[in-house]
This record gives sequence, C-alpha cells and structure tokens, in this order.
Amino acid sequence: MLVINPATEEILAEIQTDDADLLSKKMQLLRMAQPSWARQTLQHRIGVIAKFRALLEQEIDSLSRVLSIEVGKPIRQSRNEIRGACGRITWLLDHAEQYLSDETMTQNDELTETISYEPLGVIGSISAWNYPYLVGVNVIVPALLAGNCMLYKPSEYATLTGSAIERLLKAAGVPDSVFQLAIGGKTTGELLLDLPLDGYFFTGSYATGKQIQARVAPKMVTCQLELGGKDPLYVADDVADINAVAIATADGAFYNNGQSCCAVERIYVHQAVYDAYIAAFVAEVQSWQLGSPLDETTYLGAMTRKDQIAVLERQVADALAKGATLLYGGTALADRKGYYFAPTVLGNVTQDMAVMREESFGPIIGIMRVANDQEAQRLMADTEYGLTAAVYSSDPDRAQAILRNLDVGTGYWNCCDRVSAALPWSGRKHSGIGATLSHQGLRAFTRPKAWHWKKP
Repeated sequence: MLVINPATEEILAEIQTDDADLLSKKMQLLRMAQPSWARQTLQHRIGVIAKFRALLEQEIDSLSRVLSIEVGKPIRQSRNEIRGACGRITWLLDHAEQYLSDETMTQNDELTETISYEPLGVIGSISAWNYPYLVGVNVIVPALLAGNCMLYKPSEYATLTGSAIERLLKAAGVPDSVFQLAIGGKTTGELLLDLPLDGYFFTGSYATGKQIQARVAPKMVTCQLELGGKDPLYVADDVADINAVAIATADGAFYNNGQSCCAVERIYVHQAVYDAYIAAFVAEVQSWQLGSPLDETTYLGAMTRKDQIAVLERQVADALAKGATLLYGGTALADRKGYYFAPTVLGNVTQDMAVMREESFGPIIGIMRVANDQEAQRLMADTEYGLTAAVYSSDPDRAQAILRNLDVGTGYWNCCDRVSAALPWSGRKHSGIGATLSHQGLRAFTRPKAWHWKKP
C-alpha cells in the first residue's frame, strides 16, 4: 500500500497491509490480554492516558508535520487538531472516574442497588482520515479507560498518523497486547467485520456504515456509526453584523477544505440580507491563501482524496446547468501538482441541485435566498441526514424555534462547525447511530450490570 502526499503526489511510504491470518493473530493477542487490562485500576489507566496526552503535546511539531504531508491539511490546522485532541483527552480524564465507577442507586437497611460499568471486551475501530487525532481520541481514549482492548484501523489515507498514535500510546504504557493496528484499506476493513469482536466503531460515509451495520448485525454486538452530513445553516435578517457572520460561516464551510462531517454544506439566507451576505462571504473566500500545507500562511491545502475532485466537478456542472451563479472558483487547479480544488461559491441555488442535497466533503458551498424563517426551516429539514444545524440571529427564541423542529444531533446558535468534549457527538437518520464524547461517550464502551444486594 502506497502512502502519497496529496499536495505533491510524491510517494511517502510503502506499507505492507495486514492479511486475514495476521489480523486473526492480533485478535487472539488482544483477547488474551483484555481481562488483565480490565483488572487494572481505573487510576492506573487514567495515568497511562495522561502520559499519552503529554507525549502528544511534547511532539506536536513533528506530529503535525506528518499529518499535513499525509492528508494535505494546512500546518496550522494540524497543530490545532492535535491541541484539540489534547483538550478532549483532558475532559475525558477529568470525568472518567465519575462516569465509569460503580453507581449506588438505592441504599437502605435491607437493600443496596448498584450499577457497574463493565468493558465491552475487544473492540474494532475503523477510523477516519479527515481528523485522525480527534476522531481517534473520541474512540481510543474512552475505550481504553473503560478497560477494553482495541484493534484500530486508521484510514489508509492517514496510516502514518495512525502509526504515530500507536507509538505514543505504547510509549505511555499501553501494553502491546492491549492496542494493535490493522493496516490497510477497504479489504482490511472488511476482514475486521469477520473477526469475533465485541463492538464495532466506524467513522465514515453513510453507504459504508450501512454495509457495516448489516454485516455485523447477526453478532448482536455494539455497532456505533458516526457518519456524514449535509449540515444546513440559516442567516436571519436580524443579525447584528452581517460581515462578521459571513466571515464566521465561510470558515465553517471551508475549514479543513470542507472535509469535515460537521462542515456547513448548505446556506440559507433571508432575502433582506442576502446580497450583503453574498458580497461579504465571497470577499472573505477571496482573501484566503491556497497552497502548500506546510506554509504557515496557507488556509486551504490539498484535498486528501483525488477521487473527490470529480464529485465536486459534477456538483458544479449540475448547479450551473440548473441556473446557479458561479460566484467564485468552480474548477480543479490543473496548473500545479497535487489534488487542489479552488474554493467554490455558488449563488442563486435551488433545493433540487446536487450541491444542496448530496454530501460534498470539499471546498464548495451553495447559498440560497429564502423569504422567511418558515421557508428556511422547511428547506433545512429537507434531507436524509441529521448531524448538525445552525441559525444566526440576534433573537435566541427565534433560533430555538427553528432548531427544536429539526431532527439533528447538534444545534448551533450563532456558531457552527464545532465540537465540545462535554457534549455528546451524535447523528440522526443517515448521520449515524450512537454517541461519542460527554458522559455518554465514556459509557458507550461499557455494558451496564445491575447489582441487587439484599441482606439476609
């Protein structure tokens, strides 16, 4: 398997993928070690993960460079991702004892009723390339804290970063028999589905998540899916500063080249402020530096996957054929090596266009004029996805009235494209099943056991 720099198309490494026999041996190693890892005290496991966080902080410069050359992420955004991962680890460490320890629910002279949280066992994680540290931490850290062993498959587009995570975990004190990598692409992921794992945690597309759920359903084990979105955003006519809103929402749409599950993917703007918003939005996009991911001034680097360029080209062609206005960008950059696509802004779009219905996962956005809040809410709800939705308005009641009627896992008022370790990260409909982060994310890697203790 070749690891290719998407900004230069140079080969970074050639890595041997795992076959079925090797994966089976890794599975056996993990299975044998899991009971002893679970018997370690929670404080011991907390200490190990704290050392892992310290190593991430210590090596942030070298780790961010590897991340940038492997996935095309601008170097400043790579550092931000690792810092964000460290912040999430801190929250999980600070709350692990509270949410993983036994809970006494009833206690009197005759009866004590308690809940204990036991590990699932040996779990498989099929992770993502767009935020390999953040997505990785969401699963790896609570799983290990809860006493699970893990077979972790980094994306084939982030294998070097996955190897770095493994190296630092083991340097921190995670035994070799507790955490193992599964190296490879689609074939390796399919082999994991045949193993007798006690849980499957996947981050990726709806199509792949649906296949995984169907394959593992007969096993009757935990299957948690963090899938994509077509996240809408509405700009009301009462916003205090239209320029500031345009700048913030442009970042929400294009940060990490738009390769974020919770990136803003479609924007609805009240007709009273549409023209002013469009002008400010395009001006902001035009100000960005597109170039080498290793350049400190770069805001937009290379796209990670070459194949996604064709998806964006089809969405642009479809929109223009149906009457949209190309306000900026619209094409791949053929004058340089690498997988570059110009940041693309489409105005006068309609709901039937692919750019407003199908996941883009790239630096492209459609902006649509709406007459009122009712039309905005109807159009925002018109999707098979249910990850996030955002409303920008000076009136919290107005924003809440819209967001409460949208079937999404996260609602934003005057912000977008953000995740908090204290809150559950979850999707609805085609955006997934289950939750990571918050106390729910810690307990997602456990099985509750009820204890009834009655005195004789």
